[in-house]
Amino acid sequence: MKRNPLVPYFLIFALGLVLMFFLGIKGIGDAKEIANEAEGEGGGEEVTFEPEAFAKKTCITCHGENLDGGAGPSLHGTGLSKEEVADILQNGKGAMPPGLVEPDNIDEMAEWVANLK
Repeated sequence: MKRNPLVPYFLIFALGLVLMFFLGIKGIGDAKEIANEAEGEGGGEEVTFEPEAFAKKTCITCHGENLDGGAGPSLHGTGLSKEEVADILQNGKGAMPPGLVEPDNIDEMAEWVANLK
């Protein structure tokens, strides 16, 4: 009695298709759950904007680790008003690109930068 050598490969192929189908269904359900959490329906926490944490994550690449200058100028003691800093954050200036800070957070970030000593 001779066995067909392709049978194990067909069984593995069929098992793979079935597995992909069920994992795909599970992934769709998880995606809907994640989307609901992102919209606040899942009881997720509201994230607050922290200017110092944002600066340590984003601004240090140009302004230096202590924000005292690097490729960009020092942010300590700039002498700029909150409104001037907000304008730079929104529109950019020189090598400073616009739009790094979300529009909803510009005022808070501008106040923090303007008060750096």
